Amino acid sequence: MLNKQKELVTRLSDKELLRQLYLTQLIMLVIASSLGFFLFPDLHSFLALWSLSDMRIVTYGAATAVLVICIDFAAMRIFPEHMLDDGGINQRVFAKRSVPHLLLLTLTISFTEEILFRGIIQTNFGLWASSILFAILHFRYLEKAVLFIMVVGVSFLLGLVYQWTDNLFAPVAAHFMIDFVLALYIRFQYVRRDLYDNHVKSGEKKTE
Repeated sequence: MLNKQKELVTRLSDKELLRQLYLTQLIMLVIASSLGFFLFPDLHSFLALWSLSDMRIVTYGAATAVLVICIDFAAMRIFPEHMLDDGGINQRVFAKRSVPHLLLLTLTISFTEEILFRGIIQTNFGLWASSILFAILHFRYLEKAVLFIMVVGVSFLLGLVYQWTDNLFAPVAAHFMIDFVLALYIRFQYVRRDLYDNHVKSGEKKTE
C-alpha cells in the first residue's frame, strides 16, 4: 500500500501534490460542516467548544506537543528510517516550502482535522469513536507497525487533551505545534543536504 502511495506521490508535481493536500483539507472541512449541521442544534453550540481565554491551551496543548515531539525525535534515533517512512508524502509536502507557507499548511491541517475528529466526531460519539475512525482512515500504515502506532497514539492523545479541557483550541494548539516543528525539521534537513551537495559539487569543480 505504501509503495503504491510512494509511486503515486512521485508522479505528482509539487503543485499537484499541494493542490491535493489543500483539496483533502477542504473535503474534510465540508464533511465536518455537513455533520455539524445535523449533530449540533445551532452554531452557538459548536462555537461554545472554543475558548481562547483558557490557560489549559498552553498547559495541556504545549505540554502534549513537547511530549509528542520528544517521542518522535527519539523514535527517529531508535528505529530504522524505513520503519517510519510514510511513503515520502511529508518530505514532498514540507521540504521545499517557505517557513510562512509551512505555518499556513500546519495551521490549516491542525484546525481542519481537529474540527472533524475532535469537534464533530468526539463531541458527539466519544473518544473511542474518533480514534477508531482515525485509525481506519490511516489503515495504509498498517504495514508499518511503529508508524501506525505513533500516528494513532498521537490522535488518541489529542483526543484526551480535548476530553480533559473541553476546549478545541487545546488539541488544535498541540496538533499545530507538533506538525509545525516536525515540518521545520524536515525543511532544515532538506536545506542542510542541499547545502552539503552544493559544497561537494563546488569542491569537485575546484579539483578539476
